[in-house]
Amino acid sequence: MMINTIHLCVIKSPYKCTCTVIVSVVRQKRREHHEEQGTHQAGPRYCCKAGFGYKNISQALNIPRSTVQAIILKWKEYQTTANLPRPGRPSKLSAHTRRRLIRDAAKRPMITLDELQRSTAEVGDSVHRTTISRILHKSGLYGRVARRKPFLKDIHKKCRLKFATSHLGDTPNMWKKVLWSDETKIELFGNNAKRYVWRKSNTAEHTIPTVKHGGGSIMVWACFSSAGTGKMVKIDGKMDGAKYRTILEENLMESAKDLRLVLRFVFQQDNDPKHKAKSTMEWFKNKHIQVLEWPSQSPDLNPIENLWKELKTAVHKCSPSNLTELELFCKEEWEKNSVSRCAKLIETYPKRLTAVITAKGGATKY
Repeated sequence: MMINTIHLCVIKSPYKCTCTVIVSVVRQKRREHHEEQGTHQAGPRYCCKAGFGYKNISQALNIPRSTVQAIILKWKEYQTTANLPRPGRPSKLSAHTRRRLIRDAAKRPMITLDELQRSTAEVGDSVHRTTISRILHKSGLYGRVARRKPFLKDIHKKCRLKFATSHLGDTPNMWKKVLWSDETKIELFGNNAKRYVWRKSNTAEHTIPTVKHGGGSIMVWACFSSAGTGKMVKIDGKMDGAKYRTILEENLMESAKDLRLVLRFVFQQDNDPKHKAKSTMEWFKNKHIQVLEWPSQSPDLNPIENLWKELKTAVHKCSPSNLTELELFCKEEWEKNSVSRCAKLIETYPKRLTAVITAKGGATKY
């Protein structure tokens, strides 16, 4: 009789009455079970103890067992079977499509939102680009400017990995003896950093003036160690092996002396042809200077790159108007680098080696 009444109720209002009937049946069976047992406990398994669990209710109402379970659990938690408030409209994309979007973006980092939008439309889900972007943001994927790194062949990665593994166990004192060096070009108006301004739409106010080829530039050579910065020299004309040896002759030993490096210091330079020329290597040998064996295509392993970036930012804040002022500001800002900053770069150098090992010789964040 009860089952017939239940079926009649479900036919009249499928979902709402089903919820009411299930709750009523559970309440009645729990009451009968407690009266028979003489107890008043309402544990989570009272339906099964009464012989009328999810399965029996599901068979009586001819509805899925999962529906019965969901309704009962909802009643136990919220004391209602009514629809609860939801945060906004349901998503237009299915869970499968969302997972597919995240998987495509993770496997192909260079894929664009337009390409993702087209691939989504092909499976029948047409959504706006902002919807796709929001889904990727929720999964932790954000659009970022790709870092520009030197091209690394397999031989480069192998050499970088060998360098990192062989020097990872070196003591901090060993790195304090290294005198790091490099050359860089500094443009007069070449700072391409983004600048944000407050302005109204469709106006051209507060622009940043630019000139062709950066308005001119200078090349400088410099060195530093954990004890501070050494000499900085402006390179006049084209750099070749002879000019490089002249710079070393006039500035290298003096910089080492100013930084109080012992005679058995280690000199670092990259593998530029003028650095590795036979005459240059003979000069090092005659001066009894040990040169650090260096892997090619590895600017991220040279901490002077951090000082170059900071130098260019500081120099362009001074707004030099000509190349003479540019050279002057470069030397002034170079000397302002604190000893603590230089020491910190050398102190954390093992992290660079670890990053190279982790990347299996590939590019790192440095």
